[in-house]
Amino acid sequence: MTEAEFLTSTRASYDAIADDYVAFARDDLAAKPMERAVLAGFAEYVRAAGGGPVADIGCGTGRVTAYLHGLGLDAFGIDLSPGMLAAARRDYPELRFEEGSMPALDLPDGKLGGVLAWYSTIHVPGERLPEVFAEFHRVLAPGGEVLLAFQVGDGVLRLEEAIGHSVALDFNRWQPDRIAELLADAGLAVRAKVWRERDTEGDVKERTPQAFLLARKAAG
Repeated sequence: MTEAEFLTSTRASYDAIADDYVAFARDDLAAKPMERAVLAGFAEYVRAAGGGPVADIGCGTGRVTAYLHGLGLDAFGIDLSPGMLAAARRDYPELRFEEGSMPALDLPDGKLGGVLAWYSTIHVPGERLPEVFAEFHRVLAPGGEVLLAFQVGDGVLRLEEAIGHSVALDFNRWQPDRIAELLADAGLAVRAKVWRERDTEGDVKERTPQAFLLARKAAG
């Protein structure tokens, strides 16, 4: 899949499910204490490094952007999907949401205190990850933090239906050690790796374990 195809299919798929995804995902953090703890730790590290704006890249409906805002961060969202952004702006009018592409962020060099990619790099083809992580490094200020969340595994899960809609979404599974290597190659040193086994008891049964990686751009 070319870059253009990956962006086009991801955008169209999330546009298709946007309205129903709001209700589907709105309360997911309430049932996930590990995820809340990881986000809280990320917020603490960003503040300790001097704060600065935090970009939630692949923000979807904005629920995690709003959670970061509630933790005291100057958070804003970026997403490919106009449909998702419309939902985010409707539900969180006090926050800023922009349309953008992860491999080519329309952001200045070295200005962000943090970058969050919460289950959004999962849609990036593996060969494009170095480019994406280089963009994260570029937009971060010295000492800035990156937090990634993704499903653990190998290969690609292709979904052609989601929440009752036809889609064409690829979900790339990654091994945490491999992602840590790619982050390091981009100049982002991993500070923490958190692994959670899959949830088989919640409303949505997970297929894989979940991983959370925190990395940092060198302070100088």
